Order: sequence, then C-alpha cells, then structure tokens
Amino acid sequence: MTIAVHTAMRDAIALAARAQGLTSPNPVVGCVVLDAAGERAGEGYHAFAGASHAEAAALEQAGDRARGGTVVVTLEPCDHHGRTGPCTQAILDAGVRRVVYAVTDPSERARGGARRLAEAGVEVESGVLAAEAERLNAEWLTYARLRRPHVTWKFAATLDGRSAAADGTSQWITGAAAREDVHRLRARCDAIIAGSGTVLADDPRLTVRGFEPHDHLITHRRPLRVIADARARTPLGSRVLDDAAPTLIAVSEETIGDTGEQDAAALAARTAVVRLPRAAGKGGVDLHALMAELAEREIVSVLLEGGPTLAGAFLADGLVDRVVAYLAPTLFGAGPAALRDAGVTTLAEAYHLDIEDITTIGPDLRITAAVREQASGARADALTAPSRREH
Repeated sequence: MTIAVHTAMRDAIALAARAQGLTSPNPVVGCVVLDAAGERAGEGYHAFAGASHAEAAALEQAGDRARGGTVVVTLEPCDHHGRTGPCTQAILDAGVRRVVYAVTDPSERARGGARRLAEAGVEVESGVLAAEAERLNAEWLTYARLRRPHVTWKFAATLDGRSAAADGTSQWITGAAAREDVHRLRARCDAIIAGSGTVLADDPRLTVRGFEPHDHLITHRRPLRVIADARARTPLGSRVLDDAAPTLIAVSEETIGDTGEQDAAALAARTAVVRLPRAAGKGGVDLHALMAELAEREIVSVLLEGGPTLAGAFLADGLVDRVVAYLAPTLFGAGPAALRDAGVTTLAEAYHLDIEDITTIGPDLRITAAVREQASGARADALTAPSRREH
C-alpha cells in the first residue's frame, strides 16, 4: 500500500521523538525513505550525538530501493562535515529523486542542504507538518536561532497558585507520581537552574533519580546543575556540591567585599565557578550573560527550578520559552505565590501561553504551555533589558 508523504512525515516525527533528550547539542531528527512506488523502504533517527544522522540510517536500511524514491525528513538535510559526513551527499549517492522536509535548518554550519540538492537536480519540498516538527525540536531550534538555551520553567503549586503554605511548609504539594515525572523532565534537559535562595531554603540535590531500572534516560543524563548566586552564598556543605552531577556556580564578577570574595574562592575550590556581570537594580547575575555562558558550553535546554523570584526575573527578561506546571487539587488561600514580580503591572503586559498538553499525573494535573510572544512588544523590549533582581 502506498504511504502518503504526510503519513511518512508523521512517522518521521514519531521516530525523532524516540531520542528526545539524548542528542544534545544536536537536534532530534527522524527520516522515512519511500521507494519509487511510494512504499516504505527504510527509516531511521538520530539516536545520540556522534551517531548516524537520520537520513543516513534510513538510506542504509532502504539500500537500492532508495533510488528514484523520496526522503521524508523532519529537518533540512545538513550540508557539512562534522562527526559524520553531509547528509546531502548520502542522498545524492543513493539516487534519491525527491526530498521533503519539515523545518529549515537555521544553523550556520549545517544549513544550505536544500539548495545543494536542488542544484543537483533533486526535487525539494519544505514546510510539511512544520508546526509539529518545530514543537518536537523546540529546544534545539531556540539554541540555533537565538544563540541561547531553550528555557522551560517548571513549578508545582496548589490550584490557587501557592507554592507553600503560610507557615512556609511545602513538602510535598504534589504527589509521588508528579515528582517522578519531574525527574523524567530533568533527564531530558542539559542543565537545571536554581537560585541561591532555593539552595539556602531547601538544600535540593537537583539530580535525576527515582527511575525504574528499565528507563534508558537514567543511564545517559547527568544534567549540569547551575546556581545563580551573585553573592557566593551557596554553603560549602550544600548537596548541589556533591559528586552526583557537575555543578556551575554563577557569581558576580564585581568585588562584593572580603567575605564574598573568600566565599567565591572557597566555592571555586569545590566546583566550577563563573563570574558574570551584575544585573541592574538589585544586583543579581545578568541572566542574558548566564544564558550566553551556557550556550558557549553547548547547553541546549535548561530546566528552571528556582523559586518565584528567579522565575519572575527570567520571565521579565524574556527568557522563558515553555512552562510546565504541576497543579495539586489543594487550596491554601494564603502563602507565597509560585511567581513573583515578572514585570507585569497591567493586564496588557500579561504573559499569554499556548497550551500544548494537559495530562493527569496521579492525583495532580500537569499543564505544558509555550510562552507566546506579546503583541504589545513588551516581551521583546525585555529581551534587551537588564535583570532587576538578585539571584
């Protein structure tokens, strides 16, 4: 039975999803090869950085049946030599007649594959199921287009938006199933960010744990723990300084006084420390500088797990791309809110979200949403505004 190109693209997207969280700093890519009669001849996906690209894997499976056929792939085929050869050359060598891809590659090194294929006489079509493929590859596309990591803000709260009760108690707002789900979310990212206030208050580990042994992600992922700590307040006995995962402490590059300098030196003797410019106002580390530093370290995706102040600063600076909220069927009526001072003073400045998924996790609700660009331009203005908070 002939397989339509749209059906093949949906299959390619599903193939790419198998490696989500495992390919950094590369994108997730899936590919289906149809033979000259339109029947499936091969399939593949990019399993991890350094592994065969999706097109190469699918073409190898297809063999001679690829000649005169169609390559259906979620991302424009690359045209550069990296750890592997260019996919464009593999496609030309296979004698493929047509290439259909979803999303144009925005990276400087790899883009241009469609042009090379077209110049060689291959029929090229783009944009098929682009929205679905973009959503799957949102982390890498943000990294490639904006030169910064993609940021997902995760928080847990009651239905009335409280992150703790009035007396400060907060463990546990959500149930065990939601907490395990958070670890799966951590396992898909390159770094986990929290502020020094969270470290002082909760002494979190910020590691991936709690998986069943068969879960393959646990064997691959030890996300970098990043602490935004302008004044070098992280205690030397904090659990984020253990050897369970690497840690980076971001402190202010300005002299904070003798005590602060001594603390920074002590931290540097225990773990990696980077000095960054101070943000204006209250003097936390500049979050744009922090994102640039992480991008230089090939951090593609970040999970923001700091408290309400750090979350507000990231939002105000236009640095939150996705929100994952775990909501417990509980009401407090008082206590700290999950978000504080995000720069919104009137309804027109509110952040609007596009809901991507709503799922019940045990007794709790998980809502996943993308942060929408503000029509008023307020968020765009925030991209160049310095952070005003202390982290």
